[in-house]
Amino acid sequence: MTSDPALKALDRLVGTWTTEARHPAMPGVVVHGTVLVEWLEGERFLIHRARSDHPDFPDSISIIGFTDRDRVDGDPSDEPATDLRMHYFDSRGVSRIYAVSVDDQTWRIWRDAPGFSQRFAGRFADGGDTIIGRWQMCEDDRHWNDDLEIDYRRRT
Repeated sequence: MTSDPALKALDRLVGTWTTEARHPAMPGVVVHGTVLVEWLEGERFLIHRARSDHPDFPDSISIIGFTDRDRVDGDPSDEPATDLRMHYFDSRGVSRIYAVSVDDQTWRIWRDAPGFSQRFAGRFADGGDTIIGRWQMCEDDRHWNDDLEIDYRRRT
């Protein structure tokens, strides 16, 4: 088991989740899905697999961990890794890199990219067995708009 506090915080996400998503482009539609989150052997990287029951919502796989250096046991003079990253890939062929943080109350994901920045905040509820989240996007580098709302419920 990892002793790194930032990686240890990711334990809150491990498990199988059912999801309900709502998108402003599809008023009144609730899209159901499943998310499986598990550690890659060695517990240095978290694997996040998402599937939905709607053809307009992509399935995806993401890898979360410290990816800003080549190896875990690099040169002792290397600066320690400090920023968690999520490498995202989906069934549309989209790939993106996000920053990630997890604390006792919130799971955050974000990327700052000119013309298309994104951010997600998911609030832990029910002792961590529910995550109530919302994605937002910014296409003009100034104004944030609500995008996908997604709730996760841990399967027991």
